[in-house]
Amino acid sequence: MSKITVIGAGSVGATVANDLMVQGIATEIVLVDINTKKAFGEALDIYQGAPFHSPAVVRSGDYAEAEGSDIVVITCGVARKPGMSRLDLAQTNVNILKDVAKNVVQHAPKAVYVIVSNPVDVLTYVFHKISGLPENQIIGSGTILDTSRLQSELAKRFHISPKNVHAHVYGEHGDSSFVPWSLATIANNHIDVYKENSPDKERINWHQDYEEVETFVKKSGGVIIENKGATFYAVAMSVCHICKCIYAGAGTALTVSTMMHGEYGVDDVCLSTLALVDRKGVRGKILNRLTDAEVAKLQNSANKLKEVIAQIQL
Repeated sequence: MSKITVIGAGSVGATVANDLMVQGIATEIVLVDINTKKAFGEALDIYQGAPFHSPAVVRSGDYAEAEGSDIVVITCGVARKPGMSRLDLAQTNVNILKDVAKNVVQHAPKAVYVIVSNPVDVLTYVFHKISGLPENQIIGSGTILDTSRLQSELAKRFHISPKNVHAHVYGEHGDSSFVPWSLATIANNHIDVYKENSPDKERINWHQDYEEVETFVKKSGGVIIENKGATFYAVAMSVCHICKCIYAGAGTALTVSTMMHGEYGVDDVCLSTLALVDRKGVRGKILNRLTDAEVAKLQNSANKLKEVIAQIQL
């Protein structure tokens, strides 16, 4: 038996719940939302597709229904609206998270918590401070979506499967994120030499387009929102991937947001570097050798997040 509770039945939460069932990740999925009618409707709609997939129970419930959950996914909060500052969004969603934490942790104290709501790094930090849970049980979805956007774009440019692209986005899930290109490889070749060693060299168009690719990754979310109003498919798939890696237990390297304790000169803030994820949550960080310039970018990202954290009320 495997049980996952999803807090928040909006577009992201409902899509996460649906994907969890479609992919057969959990045998019991509970959807919780302050709008109980919405949660009930979403759960019923998802569950009625169960005959086409792995056997699973999908239902709505209150916080007490989270008891016995292996994983709790938190997606609730408000989306950023026109005219709303980043700080306004942070404080509003911090207040919502405080209420959620108070209500759910008492029922599922042994679950691994996956924070998805934005600003995800700030909320992951807040959850560390207010939940009373061990650090290994708290994972922010961080830049796993940014990394997926990066890998899919590079795969297209290099005409290769995304599974052969090993490049990641570090730092904040936001404007100060960056790609440590010194670590980027494609099929065991550094990204800048792969072309000359590839059978596809004639059709690969790569000229160390670092800035162009990073800009694409950072702007992707905004482009999607401009065209369809919200982003939820890819983020839901990335959250489901985190859940699969937790259940797999082998230890999977993911760019998730975790509490920093002096790594790369960064302390007391949550942001994304490569970490190993397994049944207990965060097993630990992988300390890659970054260049001095990359370390400086990571520290800059940490400082941007600390500026927001300093202004919110816990």
